[in-house]
Amino acid sequence: MRRILILAFAASLPCLAAGAFATERPAFTGQDFPTVNGTAPIPKDTTDDKRRSRNYPDQPPVIPHSVAGYQIDQGINKCLTCHSREYTGASQAPMISVTHFQDREGQTLGAVSPRRYFCTQCHVPQTDAPLKVDSLFKDIDTIIKGSRQGKEAK
Repeated sequence: MRRILILAFAASLPCLAAGAFATERPAFTGQDFPTVNGTAPIPKDTTDDKRRSRNYPDQPPVIPHSVAGYQIDQGINKCLTCHSREYTGASQAPMISVTHFQDREGQTLGAVSPRRYFCTQCHVPQTDAPLKVDSLFKDIDTIIKGSRQGKEAK
């Protein structure tokens, strides 16, 4: 028992020493708290339901409507109420790609593959947010056209 007390006291020495050298906190001076700049509002989702062109092969299409409040979890996927094979006729929404029905080995499944079930891990809503940095991205068609024009000019 004596050893335990000695070990406990020895273990608490750094805490006691730190307390002895700690500075006092300044008292409240009565001044107002500094103002904090507010954040920019969250950009609104584009809801025009227009399909956007893709910039590169295999780019997941963006979502042209709001998905606020959509439940996507292990039990329910709200996206599939319009985009599954069963409901595209009534909803007129594009059907999800056949690649979403393939497992890792390329086997076709009867339902959406678990690795493709959570839509918003690849597909994102389009917003009206302004660009923070100018994009220098050029799609492959633009690059090919530029190289053809350069050869024709020679």
